Amino acid sequence: MSGRLEHAIAAFLRQEFGASVAAIIGFVDILIEDARRHDLAEFVSDLERMREAGVQLSTLIAQTVASSQGGEGETARLRHELRTPLNAIKGYGELLVEEARDAGQDALLIDLGKVLDLADRLLGEIDRIVEAAAAPPIAMVGDMLQTIRPLGDGDVPDPRAGSSRILVVDDNASNRDLLSRRLVREGYCVTAAENGAAALALTAAANFDLVLLDLMMPGMSGFEVLCRLKAEAGTRHIPVIMISALDELDSTVRCIEAGAEDYLPKPFNPILLRARIGACLEKKRLVDELRIEQQRSEALLLNILPRPIVERMRQGEQAIADRIAEATVLFSDLVDFTSLCASLSPEETVGLLGLLFSQFEDLAVRHGLETIKTIGDGYMVTGGILEPRPDSAVAVAEMALSMLDIVERARRATGKDLRLRIGMHTGGPIVAGVLGTHKIAYDVWGDTVNTAKRMESYGLPGRVHVSAATRRALGDAFRCEPRGLLDVKGKGWMETYFVCPRE
Repeated sequence: MSGRLEHAIAAFLRQEFGASVAAIIGFVDILIEDARRHDLAEFVSDLERMREAGVQLSTLIAQTVASSQGGEGETARLRHELRTPLNAIKGYGELLVEEARDAGQDALLIDLGKVLDLADRLLGEIDRIVEAAAAPPIAMVGDMLQTIRPLGDGDVPDPRAGSSRILVVDDNASNRDLLSRRLVREGYCVTAAENGAAALALTAAANFDLVLLDLMMPGMSGFEVLCRLKAEAGTRHIPVIMISALDELDSTVRCIEAGAEDYLPKPFNPILLRARIGACLEKKRLVDELRIEQQRSEALLLNILPRPIVERMRQGEQAIADRIAEATVLFSDLVDFTSLCASLSPEETVGLLGLLFSQFEDLAVRHGLETIKTIGDGYMVTGGILEPRPDSAVAVAEMALSMLDIVERARRATGKDLRLRIGMHTGGPIVAGVLGTHKIAYDVWGDTVNTAKRMESYGLPGRVHVSAATRRALGDAFRCEPRGLLDVKGKGWMETYFVCPRE
């Protein structure tokens, strides 16, 4: 035979026969564990003989792959040498099936049946390979590709609730079943996929804590599946452990460079399987906890600072200070709230303020405005600070009237004497920036801020008091009621107005 054909046969033996023999050894290992767990010492000796035959078979396959010549005498020897340990596995297995039935150990029959099924199929395929060796090379390879039919995936037992979810991806059904059984025994929730396309569909539809991915698969290879998982934002965080034969280490390294966490060699060693999966899941748990903590920190930071300011800090901007040409500033104050607090418990006081201020903040978000700070029972909001906004006065006035409605509803609901006074002013320039290192805050300064505070102080309960500048900025958006001239401290005589609710 040609060297290329010899290589094809060797690859076939390694991939298909090797995987099935590894599955036989794996199922026998499970049977040995079950027999020891249930004190069935009379089963253990025969099971260990079956395992020894499986190891011998695995060694023969490795030797055959390493020295594949393909002559007539060689194929006859191959048939004889591979059949011997398979017949031993089959013989001991059939004896154990009878003993298990007699002893009422139905649980052992399932795995014994799978081992015997694999042994029968391998015996049949050995004969087919020998027969195919006499055929033309192309026919021989085509015949081989039609060989081992996969075992059907059994129902995976439902493990304990709350366990980590693992996706097993392997085109060999025996490998899938064996690995799934091993993982379920460890308490994991297991889903199996027979090819790369199915794996990508599952990861897109459900959350998994880990993917065990076979490297060599027809169609879409494990490497391609890995690359697609790592390219998608929704799946790149899922750790992937590659499943590979010992002679595929070069490809495995390439996978790790592409984002895989680790690899598992075939056949699986139960102790190594447990250790590597456990370490990978523990690492993911720590990473998830760190990500959650970062999300909490960011949420807290966004409660303190506007998002654009946070973004600028992330970009390394050290001193954040801006001069704004024009903006609208609102101050509000609960009238005589200090006296009201005397009749309330601390919990009631904080609860009432929290209820009002949370609704104020919702209004600010809805109108695209920025809450600057709360001082006691005072509240400050701005429009046009973070970015220029010609309609800032209109937006702030709409929010101001809604704030009065909120407080009025709270007054009726609680029976408390709640009244809100609001002042607004539009002007500039305004300086805005971040202060502090341990307790940082975003604040604004300037004459516009002081004037808005004066409008609030000189206002009336239940009314929105604005300066002439804000009245002009409002235009025809609202009807405004002149209040006349006021002698405002620090400002002198000012023409002011009350904003009337829209009818």
